[in-house]
Amino acid sequence: MTKILLLSDTHSHIDDTILKYADWADEVWHAGDIGDLLVTDTLKKHKPLRAVFGNIDGDKARMEFPLHQRFLCEGVDVWITHIGGYPGKYNPNIRAALQGNPPKLFICGHSHILKVIFDKKLNLLHMNPGAAGKSGFHQVRTMLRFVIEGDKIKDLEVVEIGVK
Repeated sequence: MTKILLLSDTHSHIDDTILKYADWADEVWHAGDIGDLLVTDTLKKHKPLRAVFGNIDGDKARMEFPLHQRFLCEGVDVWITHIGGYPGKYNPNIRAALQGNPPKLFICGHSHILKVIFDKKLNLLHMNPGAAGKSGFHQVRTMLRFVIEGDKIKDLEVVEIGVK
């Protein structure tokens, strides 16, 4: 069993509430727009971190983190990228790869809108945790936490951090 904290779009913001949830997790996954690498450096002091860079991230983040992360977590094939789109409206730059070899769990950020959607056509679960930072049009800061056990994704919970 692996407990995951999923966040995105921190835009250089990290606080004790985020870290409290990171301490609950076995791994923290960040879906891009990190901002200042102090965010990821701080998260790495608490738990193992997997992250991708986003469109606002500079050279340092792009040197440390990839555009895409594809990996196995227990029995679940996971793909994380920042600008991924949504079922039926995937980013044209990844659409063919996604359709040709869909993961079980597809994660992106970018929109600042929390969404969890099952894509029946590709038989995958799509997650966007919204935005954990204070920059952007979103009103409530959000993250997701869930458990991966074998090939199952379960115990999904929306974490509302509060208004920005």
